[in-house]
Amino acid sequence: MAEINVLSVISRSPEVMGGTPVFLGTRVPVATLLDYLKAGDSINDFLAGFPTVTKDQVVVVIEGLGQQMMDGAALR
Repeated sequence: MAEINVLSVISRSPEVMGGTPVFLGTRVPVATLLDYLKAGDSINDFLAGFPTVTKDQVVVVIEGLGQQMMDGAALR
């Protein structure tokens, strides 16, 4: 499986949202996506609320988190 580069869609800078990881080119925290999903909202709901984030960015983050989870499970 190819390595997914989550860092290609996430930015972290002290000057933007106090260093909170955000979607690249936005001020939208990545944690906000996770909050939406935990609440049962869809990706489309999230995208409608944050139009500066692209679906491609969301997919890369979700795939990257999934890969990290599987990599961690493989170590057990």
